[in-house]
Amino acid sequence: MKVYGHPMSTCTRKVLTTLAEKGKEAEFVLVDLTKGEQKSPAHLARQPFGVVPAFEADDGTLLYESRAIIRYLDRVLPGTSLTPSQPKPYGFMEQFIGVEQSYFSPAAMKIIMVELFHRGEGSEAAARVAEGRQGVEKVFSVVEPVLGRQQFLAGDAFSLADVTWMPYLGYLGATSAKDLIGKYPNVSAWWNRISARPSWKKVAG
Repeated sequence: MKVYGHPMSTCTRKVLTTLAEKGKEAEFVLVDLTKGEQKSPAHLARQPFGVVPAFEADDGTLLYESRAIIRYLDRVLPGTSLTPSQPKPYGFMEQFIGVEQSYFSPAAMKIIMVELFHRGEGSEAAARVAEGRQGVEKVFSVVEPVLGRQQFLAGDAFSLADVTWMPYLGYLGATSAKDLIGKYPNVSAWWNRISARPSWKKVAG
């Protein structure tokens, strides 16, 4: 198996965290985003939209889109399943993967890109951060009562839903929006639980 990506990439981190949860290693092939290698012909042959990550299975199958890759890995690799077998927690897992993709990560990335990756400046950057904070706070207000009833997003077992949120939460904790995590006690307790997992410590350091 090969993972083509960058260690700082949120989507690459989803794949690496899933592999670590399954107790498996893959060959990591660096795609240097600072050099624009994601737009190279070689990488575009693996990921036609020119982003990371891409995944190559042992049989040569190529996959892209991190959420598709982690679902695939959970199905094909042995070890504890990260996909609930019962309909209700499965539905919650898919629901909160959707919430992450549609609402949480777009809002979080507005803050992350400005404050950690220095995209934008002045009043425009400040407006993006403010907009991002508003979006993140809306999402946290929705998941706060859910996490008061259960340990993880899908229920009382860690799942792929939690995996998809982890990279953004990790970066948010290094921005001015860190206070938003602390503002919601159930969100904060959940983040403390999932960020303490060996898989995340391995990926995020």
